Amino acid sequence: MFTLFFTAGEVIDFASASRSDTELFAVSSGGCWPRGIYLAPAQFEAGFVSFAHTDQDIDRTLEACGKVLETL
Repeated sequence: MFTLFFTAGEVIDFASASRSDTELFAVSSGGCWPRGIYLAPAQFEAGFVSFAHTDQDIDRTLEACGKVLETL
């Protein structure tokens, strides 16, 4: 499981997660969709990695996310 948080501080609980920039999260996840990477649209949902995902899937996801993050 994973989730990205756009915040200056460490995320250790719901209170610290609530201080993150949810609008920036929405922009970043939405930026991945045209690249074929469908991340959760809401900050407090989780992404899941499984054995069904290949190394190529992971590399493609990281590449798409990297490109989106460069634009923010």
